[in-house]
Amino acid sequence: MGSEILINVTQGETRVALLEGGQVVEFYVERQRDASLVGNIYKGKVVKILPGMQSAFVDIGLEKAAFLYVADIRSETDEYAPLFEDEDKDQSIELFPKKTRSEMPIDEVLQDGQEILVQVSKNPLGSKGARVTSYITLPGRYLVLMPDVDHIGISRRITNEDERSRLKAIVESIRPEGYGLIIRTASEDSPEEDIRKDLEFLLLLWENLKQKKDRVPARGLLYSDLDLAFRSIRDLMSQNVERLVIDSPEEYHRTLEFVKTYFPKLLGKIELYEDSEPIFDAFGIELDISRAIGRKVWLKSGGYIVVDQTEAMTVIDVNTGKFVGKEGLEDTILKTNLEAVKEIAYQIRLRNLGGIIIIDFIDMEKLESREKLFNAFSDAMKRDRAKNTILHISELGLIQMTRKRVRESLGRTLCTTCPYCEGKGFVKSPDTLSYEILRTIKKMARHGSTKIIITAHPLVAELLSDEEMLGIEDVEKQYGAKVIIRADSKMHQENYEVTSL
Repeated sequence: MGSEILINVTQGETRVALLEGGQVVEFYVERQRDASLVGNIYKGKVVKILPGMQSAFVDIGLEKAAFLYVADIRSETDEYAPLFEDEDKDQSIELFPKKTRSEMPIDEVLQDGQEILVQVSKNPLGSKGARVTSYITLPGRYLVLMPDVDHIGISRRITNEDERSRLKAIVESIRPEGYGLIIRTASEDSPEEDIRKDLEFLLLLWENLKQKKDRVPARGLLYSDLDLAFRSIRDLMSQNVERLVIDSPEEYHRTLEFVKTYFPKLLGKIELYEDSEPIFDAFGIELDISRAIGRKVWLKSGGYIVVDQTEAMTVIDVNTGKFVGKEGLEDTILKTNLEAVKEIAYQIRLRNLGGIIIIDFIDMEKLESREKLFNAFSDAMKRDRAKNTILHISELGLIQMTRKRVRESLGRTLCTTCPYCEGKGFVKSPDTLSYEILRTIKKMARHGSTKIIITAHPLVAELLSDEEMLGIEDVEKQYGAKVIIRADSKMHQENYEVTSL
């Protein structure tokens, strides 16, 4: 069964789901007020250099200054090592200079107030500003253009050696001097004419961008990448995608015009969804999204995994749960771990978990079982488009891995931090707060307060008025103070006010 792309468009929000075998494996959300910045090109101004961190802050006109690391600063003298890297959906292409840029002091490369052309490689994440690079890349459908770079690369997802040779020969014959090109996965089996037209479009785009650079003042946007719907067509419409279905007539006709202009061969794959039932409900996607933001995910056997995302890393824990097995303990644990492998690989891709990921599988004694588990997980992660590195399973049964992170995870995109616990996952108990308040009023009474008013959440106020009333009365008798307790349902449970009259 081939893949499908579903696009749901509502006022101010676009959602895209990539389905493989009828199951959603990748999910994207873009809202007009916080659209992705990845791929945007700005004329920036260096506002602060941090020699100790080998980095600089660049003002590109956003709320927070962008972060530029020394290794991401291009120089006319850079030499490049061969790159045969599969492109990520985020469109950022990594170049690796032979002469390590990070060895050079950043204040020898940049100066305060310097104007510089930069491209966003990572969206602002949490409290961090956007990350930028001066290695400009312009993605098309078949190629990625890299101005001023003498290099040709090809996607690793093109595995047929004859096809790789054919594509390299085509690109070498059409590549203009002074430009680098990455051959994208969509180029596979594409005719030379289509690839040539894609290159002509990218070259025209770059020339227009250079002309605009001279007219636009610093802290100005020079180029904005396509919106989510059009990026999905450009980046996700591979040969195994059978159709793209859109539920908005307006977006459908806009997409047809876009495809007709740039990718006419895809016209037959674009469909309008016209049923009364919402498109994501009809395909069962809403249920998958709900599972993707939950902490616990149950396995068919009765085991489950727990996903905890922190600021520094994501930790995934595997548990046998209700699964007791029919054979020995080692067999039960291995079956649970192997079942968890598929679900974990799926959840990492669906939730777009990035950075450091640690997976705590159930510990197994046999080396053979550990090898089987590691190989299964490595195979399961091969379908992931994002670049990832997996370390061998440790003696503690842990698998450590990193996965390239360019945008926020699905959970961070769809959810917000709990205003009660502020992301901790817990709040102080009414008992703890009651004893804090008792200590506070005792201190105030000892310093001469004769009338003390306590305003607290109803749960805390009720506890003080009932079970902890002896403590209140003890303060009143010992210091001759009058204590009044008031409940305020609008107060946060952890907040309280103690005032003295």
